[in-house]
Amino acid sequence: MTQVLFPDTLDQAVALLADHPEARPIAGGATLVAMRNAGLVDSSHLISLDRIAGLRGIERLADGRLRVGAMTRHADTAGSDLLTGSLMVVRKAAGMIANKVVRNMGTMGGSVANADPAADYLPALACADAVLSFLGPEGARDVPILDYVQDWYETALEPGEILTAITLPAPEAAASTYRKIARVSGDYATASCAMALTADGQGLRVAIGACGPGPIRDRDAEAALHGHLHDAGAVAEFAAALVALADPVDDVRGSAEYRLALIPRLITLVLAELNPVMEAA
Repeated sequence: MTQVLFPDTLDQAVALLADHPEARPIAGGATLVAMRNAGLVDSSHLISLDRIAGLRGIERLADGRLRVGAMTRHADTAGSDLLTGSLMVVRKAAGMIANKVVRNMGTMGGSVANADPAADYLPALACADAVLSFLGPEGARDVPILDYVQDWYETALEPGEILTAITLPAPEAAASTYRKIARVSGDYATASCAMALTADGQGLRVAIGACGPGPIRDRDAEAALHGHLHDAGAVAEFAAALVALADPVDDVRGSAEYRLALIPRLITLVLAELNPVMEAA
């Protein structure tokens, strides 16, 4: 039988993880409960984060950055008026997760900690240059989102650590959006694209999801594309650079070959969606 433990503080939660090394933290439970039901997780203890103050909600920090508590539910992220401009991409991704029931139950921290390559948050957070905050027996530390995923379902989260928050840069007055190709609405992505215009409207930040163990982003290719968004050849070269970084697999949602073909198509579609904003810049 699994015992659920209910700490009141983060320090208590970290101490419980030290006492029960096999334990798993549980946030909203949308992912972990499904994994347990499928026999993919077998732990004698679960550590609920539900009673810990300060892990839920989105707040603006003094320097303009936004702090998203790890227990913030998808529905609250999707409805947040703080996520504007360059951070709309995160809001859009949250609104495409599964269905209303899951969005009212699941949390950003739970999804990010699970690190499913086909989930929606990772590419959106990579596009937004998010930073993840962890707390463990050695104290607190921050990890940039692009350094988080180490391999398939392997992350920088060390044993005994808890993901406490996701920090986003101050939103810029620049358009951003998120789009995915999926078998049905709300399904995990076959491939996805998170895109944001730079503040001057002449460049892009792009992250591709579901085509490797983690989100794919190429800052050098983004720099080369700056000022050439209306050059079809330059955009094609940019897309080719991201395809070269991809490492997709065959699964029930699509073949590796199909996923590679989707990358340039997604970039073209999302760029066209942002084109009216580009024209006005």
